[in-house]
Amino acid sequence: MTAPEGTANGSEAPKIPAREVRPLLRRHYRAVTVDGCTHAGFRILLDGKTLRTPAKAVLVLPTRALAEAVAAEWAAQSEHIDPSTMPLTRLVNSAIDGVRGREAEVRNAIAKYAESDLLCYRTDAPATLVRRQAELWDPVLAWVRDELGVSLVVAAGVMPLTQPDSARTALARALGGHDEFTLAALHVMTTLMGSALLTLAHARGRLGLEQAWAAAHVDEDWQISQWGEDAEAAARRRRRWLEFAAASSLLRLLTTAAC
Repeated sequence: MTAPEGTANGSEAPKIPAREVRPLLRRHYRAVTVDGCTHAGFRILLDGKTLRTPAKAVLVLPTRALAEAVAAEWAAQSEHIDPSTMPLTRLVNSAIDGVRGREAEVRNAIAKYAESDLLCYRTDAPATLVRRQAELWDPVLAWVRDELGVSLVVAAGVMPLTQPDSARTALARALGGHDEFTLAALHVMTTLMGSALLTLAHARGRLGLEQAWAAAHVDEDWQISQWGEDAEAAARRRRRWLEFAAASSLLRLLTTAAC
């Protein structure tokens, strides 16, 4: 876990080791404030002490809106600091400790999904599920064709498909210029949905948050409609939804004015 000047808060980052399970730390601070705008960005202060990432980097955020949202997570903690209730904190820690300096690697990891994107692998039965996949996925593939200039191969079954080299190249190009915070959010959304195409469509405003999530869970939702859902699976899906929503919030908070 992270605390001011040297203690750490668990983080989840693209392609970095999973968080260790540790006992929850006690909350030892009273006031949570956001430092004023500087040339570097906004800092979060706990009782006047600068918040740091698990790797001990000063946590500096590019917009006040994002800093205030992260500060709100710290302010909302009670007797103990629970990282599971701090998805934005985990994401920005991931961005700083896990993505910064490795932007090209993370960009390529996202673009690699073009080779096995969820939207390209269809079922051939039952007819209701075939239609549902087409309804939600075909418009996104058409948008990708118009937006990126590439057409992806689509087939029924799970056998690997060979996609044109231009697909991965175009997707990587579309991710160019994004900073570590944006890439961290996009990577989380891509891995949660199994689709870089849905992630890009959401990031560029083609799909709303719930639309993208529904499109990523067509098969799962059909299974639930047929057989129901057990409590453990529902709780797991809820946790994933919260991570997904936090990543989407991070994208939105990055677009606000810096100062």
